[in-house]
Amino acid sequence: MKRFNIITILMLSLLWMGCSVSKDTPLPDAAPETFRDLAAKDSSSIGSIPLKNFIKDATLQSLIDSALVANYDLQLALKNIDAAEILFKQSKLGNLPEVRLQVAANSSCPSDNSLNGLTLKQFTGKSHIEDYNANLGVFWEADIWGKIRSQKAGALAAFLQSEEARKAVQTRLVSDISQGYYNLLMLDSQLEIAKKNLQLNDHTLRIIKLQFDAGQVTSLAVQQQEVQQLNAAKLIPRLEQFIAIQENALSVLIGTAPKAIDRKARLENVQIPEDLNAGFPSAMLQHRPDIKNAELALQGANAAVGVAKANLYPSLVITANGGINSFKTSNWFNVPASLFGMVAGGITQPVFQRGKLKSSFEIAKIDREKTVIEFRQSVLKAVGEVSDELTKIEKLKEQYQIAEKRVQTTQEASKNASLLFESGMANYLEVITAQGTLLQGELELASIKTEQLNAVVGLYRSLGGGWQ
Repeated sequence: MKRFNIITILMLSLLWMGCSVSKDTPLPDAAPETFRDLAAKDSSSIGSIPLKNFIKDATLQSLIDSALVANYDLQLALKNIDAAEILFKQSKLGNLPEVRLQVAANSSCPSDNSLNGLTLKQFTGKSHIEDYNANLGVFWEADIWGKIRSQKAGALAAFLQSEEARKAVQTRLVSDISQGYYNLLMLDSQLEIAKKNLQLNDHTLRIIKLQFDAGQVTSLAVQQQEVQQLNAAKLIPRLEQFIAIQENALSVLIGTAPKAIDRKARLENVQIPEDLNAGFPSAMLQHRPDIKNAELALQGANAAVGVAKANLYPSLVITANGGINSFKTSNWFNVPASLFGMVAGGITQPVFQRGKLKSSFEIAKIDREKTVIEFRQSVLKAVGEVSDELTKIEKLKEQYQIAEKRVQTTQEASKNASLLFESGMANYLEVITAQGTLLQGELELASIKTEQLNAVVGLYRSLGGGWQ
């Protein structure tokens, strides 16, 4: 009869397993139909383009490949994945019983004046009693309300979140390296411009000195041109400083000690991609690691609510214990006389725990509501980032066209000013002004083109590209 009761309890527990006491909160619809002022051509997006197909520069590809192996932030993210995977594998064993082996030996010596001592002497003639025990204990909790299943779901969400965190680190890393590399090319170009401008100032200074010796200009003209030359010369070590610092930053990103970065590309030869389709915001949600992470956080929060709610309901626990027991070492392994066994089942219903379980459940629901808000916030932030980069690309293109025309005009103006000055038809102030304007224009043109390249990389990252 007892055996029948235990089997009945087990069967009922199996029927109850899988019951859910908490309803999951679905993923909210938080994405707009389109990005700001953009009519998407189709659902395709540059965010879905594999990294190798998007980055064409061989040197930049090599830098990124090195970083994917040696960057320390990425290595830490991989270690977090390993830790989360171990916890997830452990959670998959949640429905299995716990088994413990215990081997114990003890000796007790009761007081001669105690009831135990008098009884012990009367029946055994000894003043102490020994007990030797070796047993296997089994503990199993039936997943009546889906608590273990919720724990598994939470562990799975945490594991997948760690993978999305790695993707987020990689997309940021690809973006930082690409932008750092383009900044390096810009500094190379600006250094070349500064050196060329210095040569131009040297040539002008020689002519002014000749004119001064001939009495055609005053010492003021020489001094002003010398100041112009020194300003141009000062720019060179400053740019060299920026180049060294940028190389150091790139070296750290790729996991090496600061060193020079070998490169052959020139900024003026780098092409700006024309077809930069952003697709629809809904498609972006499938590629952005931070949004996927927020989505998984909601799944984990749903699981936490399920566990907290299940803790309010009765739990069914089956225990079994069996082994060998004896009060004499000589009889300890005397089988079957020393064998013993026990099976028990119990249902525990929390009654009063000073509101701890109820508070945990309410807090879990609040945390779930917070994850919904955070998901909406992450989507809004992502849409804003994409819109920003699209605006930058559009407006920087217009700025570059204007700056390019300005440089062409100032180049002609500087050339004409020099020719007129040498022929005595222009004064030295016109030459100095033209050369200074040309320098600033060429430096600005290089800066705008770099901003264009960085905006393209920023759009790629904001659309979720860089981890494929």
